Amino acid sequence: MEPTHEESWDSGGPPVRDGRQLPLLSGGEPDMAALAEQLVASAGDHGVALTGVDGLLTALTKEVLQQALEVEMSHHLGYDKHDQAGRNRGNSRNGSTPKTVTTEIGKVTIDVPRDREGPFEPAIVAKHQRRLAGFDDAVISLYAKGMTTGDIAAHLEEVYDTTVSRDLVSAVTAKVSEEMRTWHNRPLDSVYPVVIIDAIVLKVRSGTVANRPVYVAMGVNMDGYRDVLGMWVGPAGGEGAKQWMTMLTDLKNRGIVDVCIVCCDGLKGLPDAIGAIWPDAVVQTCVVHLVRNSLRYSSQKDWQKITKSLRAIYTAANAEAAELEFDTFAEAWGEKYPAMIGLWRSALSEFTPFLAFPQEVRTMIYTTNAIESLNARFRAATRRRGHFPDEQSALKVLYLASQQRSTSSRGFDRNPGGRVNNWSKVPNVLSLTYGDRLNIS
Repeated sequence: MEPTHEESWDSGGPPVRDGRQLPLLSGGEPDMAALAEQLVASAGDHGVALTGVDGLLTALTKEVLQQALEVEMSHHLGYDKHDQAGRNRGNSRNGSTPKTVTTEIGKVTIDVPRDREGPFEPAIVAKHQRRLAGFDDAVISLYAKGMTTGDIAAHLEEVYDTTVSRDLVSAVTAKVSEEMRTWHNRPLDSVYPVVIIDAIVLKVRSGTVANRPVYVAMGVNMDGYRDVLGMWVGPAGGEGAKQWMTMLTDLKNRGIVDVCIVCCDGLKGLPDAIGAIWPDAVVQTCVVHLVRNSLRYSSQKDWQKITKSLRAIYTAANAEAAELEFDTFAEAWGEKYPAMIGLWRSALSEFTPFLAFPQEVRTMIYTTNAIESLNARFRAATRRRGHFPDEQSALKVLYLASQQRSTSSRGFDRNPGGRVNNWSKVPNVLSLTYGDRLNIS
């Protein structure tokens, strides 16, 4: 049954609906919370459910859409429905066409008004549109959180009592692919003081299901803001120099002329590729990864002593002091754990660059933790999936996860576009070290 009501907004008094005054806030605006409370109470009195096909939310959504369409038609024709001013003005209303649209609270059937001459183009529910934007946004949000198309379809049916096929969910999420391509091809800044590179491994089908590395690059720009620069799916079998060259060349072709420091996790072949693309870049091995890998070569009973000794190395005043601390460390543990000492000896030249900087810069470049926080979000979004049917599906989920925002101020793990802490002290240090390299336009 269609609701019948009238609402007046008389300048001499408060708004009235169905003969009752609407609740107002102190500023004169309608009190939406109080109004919602009235509606829920009234629905309960009349035995009306809140959700479902005949529920209150569905009825309200239908009414809002219907009224919006009528307002659009009035604006299009230049007069309101049943207004005498519309007589003999040429174009006029010409009935309506029923249309079912999928919304965030289920399917709603509305009557789309027609005009006699036919040029009416509604905006709130456009021609050929069968889903409201809010529904698409809800589906994409669930997809970004790691739910599969089947999970989402089942969730919508359970919560909103509406049947949505997997194909529809796939069609909604498919529109992300074009947005992702635009994002991945966007121009980048000419200079990044710091670029952080890491990889995450996912199971992706290409004929057969295989472990595929997904390389992720994140840059810190001249204003101190972090930005995910791109993601690339590599071949099965791990990292390789050829893949790194492809990835870094892509970044260069998109505008990056120079990078001062590249922080990475000792990825095979990456330092040589960096030297070929940005010859003046300094490669910084992630200290946290180096410490973590060291513990793999040692007994757990010695971890506390080893980490204390390693801390003396990576907190040293300068590179020379760090090498002296390393010599002491090697003398103490070399006989018992030669592989651990060999690991540090081979990484020493790419470990010490950050020691040339004051603490503000050291904190920014000595670890890839910022990008690892992003990888943790990636793992949360992919945990429910056994494998991805193709590369695009994998990248689509990672892209959505990387673009999620939060109001938390805890840093990059909550906000991909977060700013480096205490950045105001960093530019002067970088300027003294790199000079005109930071001024490339």
